[in-house]
Amino acid sequence: MQATIMATQMKYTALALVMCITTLASAQKFVNEFLNIGVGARAHGMFGSVVANGEDLTSAYWNPAGLIGLENSLEINAMHANWFGGIAGYDYISIGKKFKEKNAAAAVTLIRMGIDNIPNTLNLIGPDGNVDYNRIETFSTADYAFMISYAKAMDEEGKLSLGGNLKVIHRSIGSFGSAWGFGADIGAKYKVLKNITLGLTAKDITTTFNAWSFNLSEDEKSTFNDTGNEIPVSSNEVTLPRLVLGIAYQTNIGANFSLLAETDLTFSTYGREAALVSKNRLEIDPTLGIEIGYMNKAFLRFGMGNIQRRVNIENFDESTIEIQPNVGLGLKLGRLTVDYALTNLGDRTDILVSHIFSVGIAFNARKASTNANEGI
Repeated sequence: MQATIMATQMKYTALALVMCITTLASAQKFVNEFLNIGVGARAHGMFGSVVANGEDLTSAYWNPAGLIGLENSLEINAMHANWFGGIAGYDYISIGKKFKEKNAAAAVTLIRMGIDNIPNTLNLIGPDGNVDYNRIETFSTADYAFMISYAKAMDEEGKLSLGGNLKVIHRSIGSFGSAWGFGADIGAKYKVLKNITLGLTAKDITTTFNAWSFNLSEDEKSTFNDTGNEIPVSSNEVTLPRLVLGIAYQTNIGANFSLLAETDLTFSTYGREAALVSKNRLEIDPTLGIEIGYMNKAFLRFGMGNIQRRVNIENFDESTIEIQPNVGLGLKLGRLTVDYALTNLGDRTDILVSHIFSVGIAFNARKASTNANEGI
């Protein structure tokens, strides 16, 4: 009976530990996946298609060159989201400043994704062999990213802007192990015509690395062996670079409405066979985002992405194309901007829909335009 209780409780802890630790032995192409989720409810509502049109603080993540579009001397943006049915929490906050005299902008960003209050039952069985529930403690597994971003316009008209960020990554699994990593992204934006903008972002151009170290006691190692789990060892991980190319088109519909559409293409060497375009380890993932605005105050957004080929298990020569949609809403209320997005719609996996909220506050904000034609 005692052995059964031990096995059950150990596996409960292993649900978190194995997910976090044993994945370190998997292919390096899935390193730092929490940084692929994205920030900002506006961007999520458009399925991340903001590399070319983004001009708010979230540009520090999507395309740092977009920070040049900040209109206020100081801005703050924050987001919270629950993932996997509320098991994991994702939080983001960014502070940015516009340097009008230099036609430049800078921002600092903090991202955290974590699972808290995980029961640690590795020490459930005492030295005397008895089950002691008082020995159960809790721990958290969390991933952090800290970014410093800078952007500058390269001409007086602001048609071309360049930007980049340096990021420090810290990942922890309770007291069992932790990792530190460093990397960099660069981006560019170019206004081809009045209503057409190109955007380009090179993510992890330095092949961002993580250096892991672990601190397991002999008793904990013994428990891992007894439950058939691999004992982790110190190692390094490398995040492969990705290239994102976007083109955005913006126009007016009458006097009060505006339309913005963007499509992005993400190029990577992940080599997932389910990707829409995958050949010789080159993978191309397209996304599409649409935003309809009313008087530059209310916005309705749609996005499509995660386009994959699903193979028919009864006939491997047949496959279907699946598309995941997102929707979102936005309001500008003076200095306050509130955005909402509903994601994972139509996902045929067990992943539940996620509600994403973000809020932005501008200081020394200029008076918001009541005409959709202004600023386009």
